[in-house]
Amino acid sequence: MPVAGTENVKPLVRFEHIEKSFDGETLVVKDLNLEIAQGEFVTMLGPSGSGKTTCLLMLAGFLTPTNGEIYLDDQPIGNIPPHKRNIGFVFQNYALFPHMTISENLAYPLKVRRLPKNKVQDRVARALDMVELTGFEGRMPSQLSGGQQQRIALARALVFEPQLVLMDEPLGALDKNLREQMQFEIKHIHESLGITVVYVTHDQSEALTMSNRIAVFNDGVIQQISTPDILYEKPENAFVSQFIGENNRLSGKVIEISGDKFTVEVEGRATVKALKVNVDEVGVRTSMSLRPERVTVTPEDERLENIFEGQVRELIYLGDHIRTRVNVCGNDEFIIKVPNSYGHLVVDRDQKIKIGWSADDCRALDAFD
Repeated sequence: MPVAGTENVKPLVRFEHIEKSFDGETLVVKDLNLEIAQGEFVTMLGPSGSGKTTCLLMLAGFLTPTNGEIYLDDQPIGNIPPHKRNIGFVFQNYALFPHMTISENLAYPLKVRRLPKNKVQDRVARALDMVELTGFEGRMPSQLSGGQQQRIALARALVFEPQLVLMDEPLGALDKNLREQMQFEIKHIHESLGITVVYVTHDQSEALTMSNRIAVFNDGVIQQISTPDILYEKPENAFVSQFIGENNRLSGKVIEISGDKFTVEVEGRATVKALKVNVDEVGVRTSMSLRPERVTVTPEDERLENIFEGQVRELIYLGDHIRTRVNVCGNDEFIIKVPNSYGHLVVDRDQKIKIGWSADDCRALDAFD
């Protein structure tokens, strides 16, 4: 769904039946249809080669679609060159002019658009204030840290007040702590300015943190597009369940259907109750998705449909939780996140423990190759 309040607003960006091939035979983007509302932050997420960056470059005008049309504010933009599309672009490598001062870097897109000198100065000052780098006007890019350079790159993409800002892996070159800090800064700038952002990344935690909606790409096709919470809690297929967050996968064959619940035989060892999602007949193979935090150790709730005995294989202390690997239902890589709270359960390696989970938290999806 679009960001709240934009449901009845015409889309700012519209991809209609977009396809892209580089060799005339293999499609790297396949019949893409996507609408993005004014003010949304939409992330294109997927592994390398999934088509996400190709879509962004077609929207920017650096690549031409093989088929289909892209619309910006209801106008087709296929014949409009990149510099006339009123789109800001933030690259991973910052792309600042090394021979220009920070002020000159920010002024450049304004001078190209022939703004009066007094307006250029005002816009540059506002852009620096927005990214909290007022006073850095006279410095050269080489005198800034990586995080400061990325903030300037963001300010330059916003200084001419574009309709749309595109970001291609903009935080990929930063270290972990700085990357997380920049995620929140970009999110706050988006919220305060109400700009429309299309963001590309392969980092699913980055996508979950920043986005109104996420489009999960694989093999040139959007597998699912939704809000972060829906993607995580209700994946529609096995690829999305494996790509978004940590996930336990139990494979088996459907042996019984009762309403919206399946009974699945797991490698002949056990039967598991699961929620029917996109498999709908007895005898077919299914891959069940279960998040580690949905598993209870020593369950007292008899209403849990799935209760098994497992053996602890590995314990890893991660601060807020203990990542516990268990052998259960024939799966030696089954993960449980045991909260590190006051009076939390203590388990030992090789100990046999009882674990359980609800059928509603175990989603029966297509078989995962």
